Amino acid sequence: MARRPRGPHEPRPSVTARRARERRIPYGVAPRRALGRRSLATQVFVLQVVVVLLLVVAAVVALVLQVRHDGTEEARNRSLAVAESFANAPGTADALASPDPTAVLQPRAEAARKAADMDFIVVMSPDGIRYTHPRPDRIGKRFVGTIAPAQQGGRVVEDIDGTIGRLVQAVVPVKSADGRVVGLVSAGITTESVGGTVDRQLPLVLVTAGAALLLATGGTALVSRRLLRQTHGLGPREMTRMYEHHDAVLHAVREGVLIVDGDGRLMLANDEAHRLLDLPDDAEGRYVTGLGLDAATAGLLASGRVVTDEVHLVGDKLLAVNQRPTEVAGGPSGSVATLRDSTELRALSGRAEQARERLDILYAAGVGIGTSLDVTRTAEELTELAVPRFADFVSVDLFDSVVKGEEPEPGSALRRTASTGVRKGAPLYAVGEPLKFVDSAPQARSLAEGRAVLEARLKESPGWRAQDLERTEQVVEFGIHSLITVPVRAGALVLGVVSFWRSERPEPFDADEVALAEELVARAAVTIDNARRFTREHSMAETLQRSLLPRTLPAQSALDIAYRYLPAQAGVGGDWFDVLPLSGARVALVVGDVVGHGLLAAATMGRLRTAVHNFAALDLAPEELLGLLDELVNRIDQEDESAAPVTGATCLYAIYDPVSRRCTMARAGHPPPAIVHPDGRVEFAEVPPGLPLGLGGLPFETVELELPEGSRLVLYTDGLVESRDRDIDSGLDLLAEALARADAGPEPTCRSVLESLLPARQNDDIALIVARTRALGADRVAEWEVPMDPAEVGRVRAAVARRLTEWDLEELSFTTELILSELVTNAIRYGGAPVRVRLLRDRTLICEVSDASSTSPHLRYAAMTDEGGRGLFLVAQIAERWGTRYSSTGKVIWAQQPLPADRSLPVDR
Repeated sequence: MARRPRGPHEPRPSVTARRARERRIPYGVAPRRALGRRSLATQVFVLQVVVVLLLVVAAVVALVLQVRHDGTEEARNRSLAVAESFANAPGTADALASPDPTAVLQPRAEAARKAADMDFIVVMSPDGIRYTHPRPDRIGKRFVGTIAPAQQGGRVVEDIDGTIGRLVQAVVPVKSADGRVVGLVSAGITTESVGGTVDRQLPLVLVTAGAALLLATGGTALVSRRLLRQTHGLGPREMTRMYEHHDAVLHAVREGVLIVDGDGRLMLANDEAHRLLDLPDDAEGRYVTGLGLDAATAGLLASGRVVTDEVHLVGDKLLAVNQRPTEVAGGPSGSVATLRDSTELRALSGRAEQARERLDILYAAGVGIGTSLDVTRTAEELTELAVPRFADFVSVDLFDSVVKGEEPEPGSALRRTASTGVRKGAPLYAVGEPLKFVDSAPQARSLAEGRAVLEARLKESPGWRAQDLERTEQVVEFGIHSLITVPVRAGALVLGVVSFWRSERPEPFDADEVALAEELVARAAVTIDNARRFTREHSMAETLQRSLLPRTLPAQSALDIAYRYLPAQAGVGGDWFDVLPLSGARVALVVGDVVGHGLLAAATMGRLRTAVHNFAALDLAPEELLGLLDELVNRIDQEDESAAPVTGATCLYAIYDPVSRRCTMARAGHPPPAIVHPDGRVEFAEVPPGLPLGLGGLPFETVELELPEGSRLVLYTDGLVESRDRDIDSGLDLLAEALARADAGPEPTCRSVLESLLPARQNDDIALIVARTRALGADRVAEWEVPMDPAEVGRVRAAVARRLTEWDLEELSFTTELILSELVTNAIRYGGAPVRVRLLRDRTLICEVSDASSTSPHLRYAAMTDEGGRGLFLVAQIAERWGTRYSSTGKVIWAQQPLPADRSLPVDR
């Protein structure tokens, strides 16, 4: 008969088992006969039966005691609750004060007793004389029990042996409205009434316990039978001796041995395996993937695949792993692995790993430092990269002038710009703190000599300790023991110093790490210097741009205006706006955007704004003004062909006339203006868009709208409604919603719009103007039509004098009549019909004479022998300002005079 091969972990049969096999006795019978009750299986069986029996008995006893205790507690709680409820019931106190309390309270007490399932409820006088009792013959007798605390207003709950058995009774006071005790109420129940649960549950508990005992005995028998097969009937001593031999051999070898079952659970690991893999004490029985091993090693052990001398880096050890399955020899599914320490190769691999880590740090520095053109953020990126990969604490100290974008000033104070560490609470200087290092400090030596300084052991560095004796002592006590300082050099400029501190690793910095620190700081210095230069250029551009924008708005009465200008966070752009008073009490609003950022965009914006001022002084129509701007942009592009073209600049120009309440607008590639009507309705004016400035070729078109008084005209640049994560259509919808919600005033409207549309990071400039329209009333306007007859000039002068009298401006009559005489005479003599005269009382007194001729008069100086040519000269001398503007029907010559200080009309807001 062939013998079944044994598995690698199957124990060799004992002598008794072999003899039983040779006699063809069923396996396991011979050991049972030989060992009897001394076998391990029998002992386990008896022990388990005794344990189960003890547990059942303990459970029954505990249940009985618990139920009895719960019954007593329930009796006490029910007695007290019923007594207090009856004592506080409506009418109880009044019944005690009645002539016959028993007649009133006895029926109530009996009804309450039956409803609450109590044995008695007794109401008594403060002296303890019963008014009620379940047995009427006991009414009028003294209550048996403790009542003194209740007479004082307290409560009494006690266990007593009464005539009806062991009971719990509670006594509580009945108080009148003024707090006096006018009676007592006692409620009681026998413990037998609430303790019947044990008697009802005990049979069920006993039956359940018996069933549990039978099941446990049967299960124990099955376990003992299986144990008998597994131990082959061996006794404890023989098994102990066999285990000791096995354990001695297993843990004496200098190779790690691991046995893993088919599910990836660690079944056995010898001492060497624990040491090599740094396994926890409770590793046996856990899955190898949950033992904290690296992914490659854990995956190999869990997979069970066959390997030979496969090398794995585990912690600081190189292990050669051999693994074979166990089921090939008839054993259980799983695998056995042996581990051999190959750390002799560690030195070579360690140097290669160190070089790779340093290359990784330098590569990360190249891509991770300098992501933004901000000096402070660049310094922070350096500290975040170096901690904890290179040092445990890193601090960057720069000159104040560097942070502001200026060149460093040798000898000036440093400021801690960034600091990062692996732990909080380090006693190093805080971020933002100004610093002045003594000459012997490593940082001062780095700045003075322009090289890195290594202080391998800070405890032994008197020069470093001289900086601040108290603080340096705290630094050493905190655990920081080694330091490298490296100057931040950009060419010939020294921008500051970087300090690398070590505390977690016990070994100090070495010369190789000094070289790495220098390379790391050298790469960061370039980006810090770039950020400094950008900061300087940004500050210059912002200063230039703000100097070119209007600082205050001019005085005018046609519009109530609020505005906002917000430069971009990434760089100054070319957005701009302006408010320009025009003749005839009109006001021009302009907003524009020059594509790009920086000094070039700001300078171009200044040139365009200046041009708009000059063109507006000519009283040009919006489409004509934009046409001239378009030509100007073309000339700017042609002046310097090497520079980037200005093509893409946009502009919106609007003129509002408070007399007619009409607004004329034209735009060159700019977003349309929004109009908020007095009733809150929002619409975007349909102004023909036109091409951006600089493209040329097509004329611009205008649109003329009549705006009710109190309307709000909203002009803005595209930075308000368009961003990287929001297209312009969505932005216009949000703007319309914000305008609909905003209050009527220009200033609240500006706040509401910016709160709703301002992005988290502003990548473009934003210019916003909100203008609420006003109307110049009919009482401030006078107009006459003049026939083409020089004799009519006198009639006009008389009419003007009367109107000035009505306006209480008689002192201006002489000068006004002189101005009108000259202007009307010239219009009749050289102009064309019809001739009209208009007088406006605004912040100034404005005289306008219009005719159908497009010929403009010119100011000249008449010779002594000339008969004429002095009229316009007199007008220019008398009037504060004068000029000519053209219309579709001719021209208007206007002159304005200042009003007396006490006659100027207030402007309603």
